[in-house]
Amino acid sequence: MNNQSNGSNYLLKSTTTVGFMTFLSRVMGLVRDICFARLFGAFPIMDAFFVAFKIPNSFRRFFAEGAFSRAFIPVLSDYEQNKSELETQELIDKTSGTLGIILFLVTLIGVLLAPLLIIIFAPGFFEQQSEVHDRYDIAVDMLRFTFPYLLFISLTAFAGAILNTKKHFWATAINPVILNIVLIIAAGFIAPNSSNPGRILAIAVFIAGLIQLIFLLPFLKTMNRLPRPTWGWNDEGVKRIIKLMIPSMIGSSASQFNLLFNTLIASFLSAGSISWIYYSDRLLEFPVGVFGVALSTVVLPSLARENANKDLSTYKSTLDWGIKLALIISIPSAAGLYCLSGPLISTIFLGGNFTNFDLDMTQYSLMAYSVGLVGLCLVLVLSPAFYSREDTKTPLKYGLIAMSCNAFFSLLLVLLLIQFGVNYPHMGLALAFSMASLLNAYLLATKLIKEKLIQIDKNLIFLVLRILFATLAMIVFLIAFNQENIVWINSSLGDRILSLVFLIGCSVLIYFSVLFLLGFRFREIRIKSEIK
Repeated sequence: MNNQSNGSNYLLKSTTTVGFMTFLSRVMGLVRDICFARLFGAFPIMDAFFVAFKIPNSFRRFFAEGAFSRAFIPVLSDYEQNKSELETQELIDKTSGTLGIILFLVTLIGVLLAPLLIIIFAPGFFEQQSEVHDRYDIAVDMLRFTFPYLLFISLTAFAGAILNTKKHFWATAINPVILNIVLIIAAGFIAPNSSNPGRILAIAVFIAGLIQLIFLLPFLKTMNRLPRPTWGWNDEGVKRIIKLMIPSMIGSSASQFNLLFNTLIASFLSAGSISWIYYSDRLLEFPVGVFGVALSTVVLPSLARENANKDLSTYKSTLDWGIKLALIISIPSAAGLYCLSGPLISTIFLGGNFTNFDLDMTQYSLMAYSVGLVGLCLVLVLSPAFYSREDTKTPLKYGLIAMSCNAFFSLLLVLLLIQFGVNYPHMGLALAFSMASLLNAYLLATKLIKEKLIQIDKNLIFLVLRILFATLAMIVFLIAFNQENIVWINSSLGDRILSLVFLIGCSVLIYFSVLFLLGFRFREIRIKSEIK
């Protein structure tokens, strides 16, 4: 019993720590987005900025935090467990030097080819220059300043991977707060008084990335893991990382490609479509970032260590713990996000240049995004089960399938909505993204079940049924007490905040109370043996 408690408490404590730090970051992110919405609304300048920021940010997510971290952490964990201190440090030195040079070259190419990248990822900007002249030129100018963010934040992710392997999570989790603070200062105090506010926002991204990297260096030094970069393309450990990274880059890029592909299509839709998708995606990212990413951040190093120690029992139990916790949180979160989409958007974004029309348009895409929340969270838990065993081909294959699904249904749903005269065709992009996320989670889970790493037993089925019943009780409450959008629009900001806090608080209380009454206790998902 003590072993079970120790293992579960370690992961739960680590996940809570990362989740809390990420929560602070997301709150600051919401403040940042409120500044964006109230000051610039869905103006062309924000469409251009979101594209210019999304391009390096998406590359970062699959190149650094996705593919690189998933390839680097298992190899580093193996070195930490089975190699000498000198060999481990050499791996870090050679990996940092090789990664740094490659990233510098990629960044240089990105800056030089900024006009072409905007045409590739937002061709509607170029095609519609006569209609909305500013978006293409502004986006190109911004991208030249935002693209170097890829270099800084990728090296930051490298430093964070080292810290996570050493079970140091909080510094990497709170690191994104720096980006949000810098952008809040830029958007709230500098950009409105500038003749070129778009460039101010882009420069702020550049500065934030540099500060984020510098912030983690003292922590690496404290742990005697500060890199001394050297070129190491031919090093055995580096080759091993690259071998794992290449297929992982393609596999982990699926969701990011989906977002970029949706941006591409949205660039052909009415001005504001990209901004509406961005604002709804930001609200979706709140539960995914606070819980899903936090859980994934903790689970991957744990699974990697257990795989290196050949501890299959704890490995399976850790994966089971992650899946169950993901279901407990993501299912009610998805339902709550759907039911409270209007109140959330009106409370957080409505006002200034963010109009009632923007509220309606953003709500449609948020409702569609919420459908895929469970799939997104499960993918973040299931993928580490493959990467920790240095299996990158399976996530690659399923990622490509999900990517194809998203591309097909994005085009299909948007064209159908346009054909039927619906004035919010961007909703089809969000719905296609959700469908692709659910498909990806299903494929990953099915494979793990076949490999007997996941067991579908009566305990899991009974848990899911209780979660669904408790979620249904929560939905009934929200349907009964939530008001129509017009009521929220006509209320003061203070009344909106109080009403939203009431609805969310009661929803959480009802959900967990019903779970408790149905007999659920957190000891049901304890890990069966102690994590080393």
